[in-house]
Amino acid sequence: MKKPAIAALALMLCSCGQMGELEPLEGASLPPAPHGATDPLTSSELLETSPQAVPERSVELRRESEEREDDPFDLPPEG
Repeated sequence: MKKPAIAALALMLCSCGQMGELEPLEGASLPPAPHGATDPLTSSELLETSPQAVPERSVELRRESEEREDDPFDLPPEG
């Protein structure tokens, strides 16, 4: 295959996604509205993740290796 043909094939594969609203399957319905809500959630609202489902990292990552402190419980095996 030639490079232009591969590029054209990749472009066609990337552009074949559906961009419209999601609809439930025939015979199925969306989940019921949450307690206290007047209207059921839309498909786009159902796809949003809550902060509880994807929490932000609260620990700073180490950027450089650091020497470990002496551990008094790191003893050699007995025997």
